[in-house]
Amino acid sequence: MKAGNKTLGPRLRVVLDTNVAIGPGQADLLEAIAETGSISKAGRSMNMSYRRAWLLVQRMNSHFQAPLVETVKGGNSGGGARLTALGQDIASCYRQMEARAAEVLAPEMDRLRGLLASDTENNASEENSATS
Repeated sequence: MKAGNKTLGPRLRVVLDTNVAIGPGQADLLEAIAETGSISKAGRSMNMSYRRAWLLVQRMNSHFQAPLVETVKGGNSGGGARLTALGQDIASCYRQMEARAAEVLAPEMDRLRGLLASDTENNASEENSATS
């Protein structure tokens, strides 16, 4: 799921310990690092500053038994980043939990959607226009 409520369905935040959680943003960042090979490119793809992305990576790395992301310093090759096996496992486990939660919650999601106003998208547009 992408941030900003652009994807329908439940958004899962898993609290693993005091001040340790993983949610859709962290999972998206891990996957973007795997795709781009770079923390800065991953951050840009998510409209996130390099500093924010780097701090999230540092925090995630410090919470687990081993780093989730490994970095290679710059030089002729320009450096980069990659997910470790643990990072891949964490991202995969989170996405599996997210899929299971969506499946289990589907009846309640349908029920809540049935209670929405008939034209919620237009209502939201009208509210935004009225406040502008």
